[in-house]
This record gives sequence, structure tokens and C-alpha cells, in this order.
Amino acid sequence: MGIQSVEAHRGATKPSMLNCIDLSDPDIKTSVNLLKQACLDSGFFYVVNHGISQDFMDEVFAQSKKFFGLPLKEKNKLLRNEKHRGYTPVLDELLDPENQVHGDYKEGYYIGVEVSEDDSESQKPFYGPNQWPASDILPGWRQTMEKYHQQALEVGRAVGRIIALSLDLDADFFDKPEMLGEPIATLRLLHYEGQTSNPSQGLYGAGAHTDYGLITLLATDDVPGLQICKDRDAKPQIWEDVAPLKGAFIVNLGDMLERWSNCIFKSTLHRVLGNGHERYSIAYFLEPSHDCLVECLPTCKSESNPPRFPPILCQDYLCQRYKDTHADLSIYKKQ
Repeated sequence: MGIQSVEAHRGATKPSMLNCIDLSDPDIKTSVNLLKQACLDSGFFYVVNHGISQDFMDEVFAQSKKFFGLPLKEKNKLLRNEKHRGYTPVLDELLDPENQVHGDYKEGYYIGVEVSEDDSESQKPFYGPNQWPASDILPGWRQTMEKYHQQALEVGRAVGRIIALSLDLDADFFDKPEMLGEPIATLRLLHYEGQTSNPSQGLYGAGAHTDYGLITLLATDDVPGLQICKDRDAKPQIWEDVAPLKGAFIVNLGDMLERWSNCIFKSTLHRVLGNGHERYSIAYFLEPSHDCLVECLPTCKSESNPPRFPPILCQDYLCQRYKDTHADLSIYKKQ
């Protein structure tokens, strides 16, 4: 059964026309206008000419495939720990409990900011040492992922500067140490094994959700599957297909930025429907530091539009969101 037929009962799907931000364009005004329009409309846009070479992107995807191609016994040696580092098995994550019968039909691998155990910073919830596959099993794997982690962070910071300008803030607003100067930045490799999703039966590659944090940079292979819903309250919901774009990041805003901007910018519902083909993607979740206080931005409030949310520490917000969507780690200890 193809995507079109399983979607029939949920209303039409259509291709989504997303704005494209060229990071090499010296005309920053154009980029700001395009990004602002995207953030007000869908919270999704493409980023091209971001500085990460296609050869290196291909290498990262090749190394991701090597990991997911390992026997399950090997992958389970690196199961996700309490710091959200390591392997997440198929069905581990349940993003849309109201509509999903099972968890997501995807497996993943989390890689965060590397902080050694003897560093006091490692006591923070999202800092600490990563889990790495043994170098004799996957030689060069760690080095590739660490290099990508750093390069993606620079892309994220560049996007953050355009977002700041589009919110009438100083360009370096998000560059401060308490924000993206010392961020919680998490790379997540994802593999969809090739099941065909069926929303009428509650079966999804990834259930409908919004991302938690500031922004997400998504690199995909050429297999479609990502869909967005601009109006989550519409009945029926209208889902739009986001086409893969070679060499581009698909960037979306997270709930934290919606909260920060007092709901001026949108964190949009999205999901992944499997169409019977294997699919690989690489998500890079960029959030401010643990101790960053997320409160209404000065340019996003007025007498007629007072702050809608109380201030909250970034780490408290993220901890709760992860807890809400992932399986309790104790279930793996019982197996």
C-alpha cells in the first residue's frame, strides 16, 4: 500500500514549497526576509551552501549505514544511557501516543557534546562522555561523527544569526556563552528499515511531533517520507510532503524557539511515513546551554501581546520532553 492510499482517509497531501536560504549570499537582508517568512508560515526551510562538502556528507551517511548494519547484539551493547547517548532500538520512541499503536519504526544513535567524566560539567544532564563503537569494529567512525558534530554546530550558529536578525535582535544574540556559545548540541543518526506506514492502523516511521529545542538541521538521503502539517488543529489535518534536496539541510524550528518568540515563530507538527524503502537521515538538534533561562524575548512582547509562558531553564525543559517521549531505560535491563 503506497503513501497516497494510506492517506486517503486523512485528507489530501500536497508538496510543500519551502523557502531556501543561501548561507553564501552576501545579501543578508534577502536571507532575513526569506527566513522570517518561513518562520511565520511553516517553521521549515532549506539551507544551502552551508559549507559542509557533499563528499563529507556522503561519508557521514556511509558511516551511519555501517553502524546500523551491525548485528543487533553489537548495537545493543551501546544502548542509550541516562545521558541520552547511544543506540535507540526500533519502537523505543513514542512521539504521538494518541495515534500510534506502537513506537516509531526507526532506530537511532545519539551523539552529544563530548565531556569527560572527570570534568565537573559532565554532571549536567546533557553533558558527559559519548558511547562509541569499538574502533576495531568501525574504524574512523568516531572521528567522522565528531568532525560532523563540529561542522553542523557552525551551520547552526550561522542560521541562529539570521533568526536573531529576523526577530529584530542583534545578530550575535544567540552567540552568547549561555546560549549557543556552550550549547546542548545533539547529533542523531536515524534509520528507517523500510516498513510501509499506515496512519489508519496507527503505524508510523515517526509519529507526528514538534521538536523540543531551538532549531533542528536535518540531512536526508533521497528517499521521501517527511511531512509537515501547518495547522495542527485543522480537521482533517492537511499534510504536505517535504522533498529531499541534495546537499541541503531541511531546517525547522523547535518548541523552545516558539516559546522564546511568544508564539510569533512556529514550531510545526511533522512526521515520517515509510513507503517501503529504507531511509537514512541525520538530525542535529541545537539548543542553548543547560543554564540558559528561556523567557519571552524583548522584541516579542507588548501590552497587547504579553508573555504567554513563564521563564524556564533550558535543562529542565529538555529533561521533561525527553522523558515524555522515550521508553524507560529499565525495560532494557529486564530483557
